[in-house]
Amino acid sequence: MTITLATPWLTSFKQNPHARVRLFCFPYAGGGAHIYREWLDSLPVSIEVCPIQLPGRGARMMEEPFTQMSSLVQAISEALLPYLDKPFACFGHSMGALVGFEFARRLRSQNGPKPIHLFVSGCFAPDIPDSDPLHNLPDSELLAELHRLNGMPKEAQENAELMRLMLPTLRADCTVTETYTHTKEPPLDCPISAFGGLQDQMVSRDDLEAWRKHTTASFSLRMFPGDHFFLQTAAQALLLRVLSRELS
Repeated sequence: MTITLATPWLTSFKQNPHARVRLFCFPYAGGGAHIYREWLDSLPVSIEVCPIQLPGRGARMMEEPFTQMSSLVQAISEALLPYLDKPFACFGHSMGALVGFEFARRLRSQNGPKPIHLFVSGCFAPDIPDSDPLHNLPDSELLAELHRLNGMPKEAQENAELMRLMLPTLRADCTVTETYTHTKEPPLDCPISAFGGLQDQMVSRDDLEAWRKHTTASFSLRMFPGDHFFLQTAAQALLLRVLSRELS
């Protein structure tokens, strides 16, 4: 089927009729579709990279960002339904991992198509409560805590004007993850691969290992050099190699 529909959720989508699988890529808190820009040309042509653009960033800067996981996932599910006409997988980093997980569960609850693989990166398992909520902190304290945890890319931290513009969306995204409540359901039946940074101060290896119980299929865990944003360092090439192999 040839897709003719346009959606602001997939502003960087480039249709590739030769691709065998679509990879929906969900961003971390405060991030946008641009963080996956290099993936478009770095993964094999058999993989159609689909970076998700959430409201409140990029071309959608003037849109109100979501503050609840359930309403965000509902909107994503409705927007992406026309793009589920071929095998697809989900990749999410940090907040994006929880979004991808809930997206897969929502599709299952609606008897919709199922992902062939779920990739979760830099994120504790969904049943582990967030022990360090930030969304209610004053602006200065929120920024200081994110800086301490290296919870934002360095280029953003070093640009005061950019941080000022990003702060409302960043706070909304933190609200999405920190008010998220996991509801118990049967595990997914697609493979789950978890990735983490060896120097990540926010998410431990045990936090990633805890994803194992959320699938009845295979589970794998790989750790890469770097901190919470290892996917934007030299480790990115290693990560893309793993994704390419898993989806081939």
